[in-house]
Amino acid sequence: MSEKKEIVFHITRQDDTNSSPYTEEFKVPYRPNMNVISALMEIRRNPVNAKGEQSTPITWDMNCLEEVCGACSMVINGKPRQSCTALVDQLEQPIKLEPMKTFPVVRDLMVDRSRMFDSLKKVKAWIPIDGTYDLGPGPRMAETKRQWAYELSKCMTCGVCLEACPNVNSKSDFIGPAPLSQVRLFNAHPTGEMNKEERLETIMGDGGLANCGNSQNCVQSCPKGIPLTTSIAALNRATTFQSFKNFFGA
Repeated sequence: MSEKKEIVFHITRQDDTNSSPYTEEFKVPYRPNMNVISALMEIRRNPVNAKGEQSTPITWDMNCLEEVCGACSMVINGKPRQSCTALVDQLEQPIKLEPMKTFPVVRDLMVDRSRMFDSLKKVKAWIPIDGTYDLGPGPRMAETKRQWAYELSKCMTCGVCLEACPNVNSKSDFIGPAPLSQVRLFNAHPTGEMNKEERLETIMGDGGLANCGNSQNCVQSCPKGIPLTTSIAALNRATTFQSFKNFFGA
């Protein structure tokens, strides 16, 4: 009788933030149409490594399982991506799973993405309406403007673009492509435009546009196909005008 097919995983593990990482091998029985998360669930159900030793369940983040929440980002075979849409049949074995290196590791494949969320706070990536009274109908956006703004709104704060960007690292304050693109999105909104100058001033400072090296890794890695480099180019133009405006006191 032929042996059952197995999927081999080499998983980078870390017990806590201050521990040293190590690699552990696991073998998972193959099933058609498996994704990486279903394999991790199988390991969690029966945490025995390839040596037959009892181990501990793998820790990772997940939520929607349909590439909407952005929580399950990790590095799969050297490429940052969503593990819910990473199909085992399309991956070279052994499948290597690592946590994203841009963010501090909490445990195993789970990372702390606070750096990205703090950057979104820094650029005020929201519409400033407090909801204490009725403002009436909101202003309309032109259809052509709405269409490209919708593409930017697909960002799910997965952190993949920050992981792929060589300028986002522990030695740099660069806020990264995702927060920059959100500046363009909210500055284009008729109500969000009220804070346009404040957002532009923020990205003209340390960690802003000047730190972008134009490697274009971000737009190639984005799982939603967001035109991040187009946003960065548009913001370069907008900040140039803002600089002239500041200089002449307009």
